[in-house]
Amino acid sequence: MMQQIPHLEVRKLTMAYDETIIQENLNFSVKRGEIFIIMGGSGCGKSTLLRHLIGLMQPKSGDVFITGVNLWQSSTEERNQLISHNGVLYQGGALWSSMTLGENIALPLTEYSNLTHKQIKEVIAYKLSLVGLGGFEDYYPSEISGGMRKRAGFARALALDPKILFFDEPSAGLDPVSSRLLDDLILELRDSLDSTIVIVSHELESIFTVGDNSIFLDPNEKTIIATGSPKELLKHSDDPRVLSFLSRSN
Repeated sequence: MMQQIPHLEVRKLTMAYDETIIQENLNFSVKRGEIFIIMGGSGCGKSTLLRHLIGLMQPKSGDVFITGVNLWQSSTEERNQLISHNGVLYQGGALWSSMTLGENIALPLTEYSNLTHKQIKEVIAYKLSLVGLGGFEDYYPSEISGGMRKRAGFARALALDPKILFFDEPSAGLDPVSSRLLDDLILELRDSLDSTIVIVSHELESIFTVGDNSIFLDPNEKTIIATGSPKELLKHSDDPRVLSFLSRSN
């Protein structure tokens, strides 16, 4: 029965800032173990939607379900419990510059787990090794490259063994080689950790490389105008807005 329940589901969601509607009547679901892409042009509300999904912004109307539990109709305690099972990689990595990589990863572990100091050190070493940064515990974000900072942010997102990972433009600002390595890492960790991954992205190569399913948000109609595998949408969509986005030159 559990396998039939979407890992993440959105029903009739409307997003707004005060009275300004950003997107409305959004309906989609994400299967367990799927890499799901939220795409669309600049200003369509991709990152705003992500904030609704991770519990940072309440919808004007509609519902978000995580494994069948309504995120915004739950008690504060239950909502915090649901959110604690998610990991988030923000644009740029969003690491604390005054903390080492190890201290950045330790922060959620100290806040949300009962692990001892020794156990936290072991988790830090393991999570950094997963993203190819074994031995970098004592480095500060300013001492490593942009691609390494993204991977360190990835390690922090993995700290609490999340069931769902949310990424906001993970490839933004990276050179093509670093971007491809990050895509490979996303696929590898999805397969090894059996995580569900939701990615906001406008980077075509990354979208086609990792995306199993997707939605396309349109800023003019203010709703979803296409859904499906990015590769299949490129082949079969007859909407010029979707085709223009998916066939543009890198």
